Amino acid sequence: MDSNTLPLLERIAAALERLSPPAPSLAGLDGADAFIWHPSLGRLTPVPHVAHVEMELLQGIARQRQMILDNTLHFARGLPANNAMLWGARGMGKSSLVKAAHAQANMVDGRPASPGRGRLVLVEIQREDLATLPELLALLRSSPRRFIVFCDDLSFEREDADYKALKSVLDGGIAGRPENVLFYATSNRRHLMPREMIENESSTAINTSEATEEKVSLSDRFGLWIGFHNCAQDTFMDMVRGYARERKLPIGDEELTRRANAWSLARGGRSGRVAFQFIEDLSAELAPGL
Repeated sequence: MDSNTLPLLERIAAALERLSPPAPSLAGLDGADAFIWHPSLGRLTPVPHVAHVEMELLQGIARQRQMILDNTLHFARGLPANNAMLWGARGMGKSSLVKAAHAQANMVDGRPASPGRGRLVLVEIQREDLATLPELLALLRSSPRRFIVFCDDLSFEREDADYKALKSVLDGGIAGRPENVLFYATSNRRHLMPREMIENESSTAINTSEATEEKVSLSDRFGLWIGFHNCAQDTFMDMVRGYARERKLPIGDEELTRRANAWSLARGGRSGRVAFQFIEDLSAELAPGL
């Protein structure tokens, strides 16, 4: 080999090593109770403070709230629990409920656990990273902590590799789902796919029932399948009053109702998100000194 060739090959090998993704690592897992999965970096990025709404402020979803809370607490205590899909109307507290249940599970004597000391870890995975779920679960399997892997606003536009990967993970494969991991997801779509996608597949298939069953089978993999629906006027006002009390806003109920109704009409709908946005605006307006 030419004497000039070896240094060149060594530089090429070093460059390729730098370009290759790092090996997945659980480094820093004891420093927080919430993380974001970054597969390109091969690690979990800690989230020091999870932005969440207190459980009691989530109005109009009492049944859904109890189901998720019970399931989450069972899992945190080492008891059997189910993967959960929260689907339905926008802004009705689906993702807020997941984060609130995580916070509730990590309460110790009525106070939040110290960072890294909670019984339950929340790991957020982005929709576009679902293909790396098997890699993430293999990593989490080796940890003594318990995890909820959370994907917000999950949906599919076509039957792609991510769809198959998620089905495989929920089924567990021959290794089975790790006992220390649950998967929670939220979606505005009941079966995670547009209705026209299911209908088009059915109309072109030889066996339409089998095609439809294949498309909706993913949602069947979730042991808990919880629907959220648009709220009525009185429920919307319960949400607004709850937020107003929590912030101790100096405003009478009649004026609060009038302004909340005007806000919802301008937004074209009522939901927990609309109620929160109204209170944010009102809180700024009523702040001392303005």
